[in-house]
Amino acid sequence: MSEIDIRHPHSLPRPEARAAIDDIAAKLAEKFDVACAWNGDVLDFKRSGVDGAIALGDSDVRVTAKLGFLLSAMRGPIESEIRRVLAERFGA
Repeated sequence: MSEIDIRHPHSLPRPEARAAIDDIAAKLAEKFDVACAWNGDVLDFKRSGVDGAIALGDSDVRVTAKLGFLLSAMRGPIESEIRRVLAERFGA
């Protein structure tokens, strides 16, 4: 099992940052059939082969995920895409 742990800074007000995470979650759900649910300031997401969370902090966003056997082989591209989306939504 492979793990991803990314922290990305942000300077958005909390409601805007949460809306950005909601938008990301909607795209994940649509594209990859990922189930998402907020638990306080943490958006948990899950589907076959991946279990993770997006935690909203005052000045950063933290994405953690555990990848199953098949997705472990694609960890590099998955991590790169997460970093790209975070930079796009929250600034570089």
